[in-house]
Order: sequence, then structure tokens, then C-alpha cells
Amino acid sequence: MSWSFLRDILSGVNKYSTGIGRIWLSVVFIFRLLVYVVAAENVWKDEQKEFECNIKQPGCENVCFDHYFPISQVRLWALQLIMVSTPSLLVVLHVAYRESREKRYNKKLYENTGSMDGGLFCTYVISLIFKTMFEFGFLILFYKLYGGFSVPRLVKCDIDPCPNLVDCYISKPTEKKIFLYFVVITSALCILLNLCELVYLVSKYFSKCFLKRYAEKLSSAQCGCKNQHRSMDRDITVQQAASNSIE
Repeated sequence: MSWSFLRDILSGVNKYSTGIGRIWLSVVFIFRLLVYVVAAENVWKDEQKEFECNIKQPGCENVCFDHYFPISQVRLWALQLIMVSTPSLLVVLHVAYRESREKRYNKKLYENTGSMDGGLFCTYVISLIFKTMFEFGFLILFYKLYGGFSVPRLVKCDIDPCPNLVDCYISKPTEKKIFLYFVVITSALCILLNLCELVYLVSKYFSKCFLKRYAEKLSSAQCGCKNQHRSMDRDITVQQAASNSIE
């Protein structure tokens, strides 16, 4: 597949992201997408052909490989990259929806179609939540499928049609283990960045709401003081007029 399509999508989101979101994009581009394209695909190249067992029973190697690697690690990593990047498309679609509304009504409906307020704020927060959930989900999936974040040199298999307990050897286990650790570390870093951005946006939103309410209370209090002063002035005027009439 062409990874440039995914790169273009994420580049469009960069215009509407916060500073933490831009760091997340840099991590995805440099430490995940670039590493995957340049190095990871070559490490897992022809992994089934290089999976060897100490017996030539027809079908034994295929069954054992399928048992220990139900999904290729590199393909699962590619699927993870796609899934964690897809929620960012929601932000681009929302901005495009705002722009289409302005064209349809032929007037300015928003101060800035890419401003992080209202519905776009909610869309951005939802995309962060989904990205974090996908990251957690794939880490759990990696752990469950491969029995931890490690690649053993030797696995023992006794699945039919293997006639007995067979020793099978995984090619380049140390190199694959290093890349698997790299996947886990970058995923954890992306989760941390997503959580930090989520906390930053939510705290900024609540602080903005609090300041707005405080300003409204302050303005209402000032209006009440002005009304009270006006009523006191009227009472004084009435009392002076009454005293003058009596005299």
C-alpha cells in the first residue's frame, strides 16, 4: 500500500492540532511510519519460509507457524498504524463540513473554520479518546497473541500432523524482539501524549468556562451596584424635594 495517503491525512490534521498533538504526529511519522517502511518490513520478510522445524513432516511447519504467529507481527503493526491514525480524519471531515456550510449559505458562519471551539472541540476530544483506546487495544492484542512482548528462539509444537513434540526455530529472534520492544515503547509514548493533550484540552475548556462565568457574575454584580446607587440617588432627590416643599 502507499503510506503517502496516510501521511497526507495526518498532515491535514496538523493545522488544527495543539502543540502536544504536533509532537504526537512527529512521533508517528518518524518513529513509527518511517521505521516501519524503512526497516521493519525487511526484518519480517519471508518469515514463514525462514521458520524451520527439525522434522520434514508435510504440513507440520505450516501448522506450527500458524499456531505461534496467527497474525504476522509486522502486518499487525501496520494495522495498528492505520487504526490509531484514522480517528484524526474526523477532525479534517468536521472542518470540511464547516467550510461546506459556509459555501452553501454563502456567508461567514464561523470566525475560523479550524478554531478549536464548539463541535470541533468535541470531535477533537473524541478522536483523542479513540486513538488512546486503539493504542491500548493493540498493546493488549500483541500481548495476548504472542504470550508477552518477546520473541523466543525456540518453540515446541505437538499439533497434528506433527508426529511428536517438534522443535521449531524462529528466524532473527533478537532483531524481531528489539523491534517489538520499539513498537511497545512508541505506543506507550503515544498513549502518554494523547492523555496529556486530553487533560490539557479539558482543563483549558473548564478554565475558560470558569473565567466566563466569573466575568458574568462580576458584570452582574457591577450592574447591581450601579442600580443600587441610582435608587439611593433617587431616594435622596425625593427627600430633598419633599423637604423643600414643606419649607
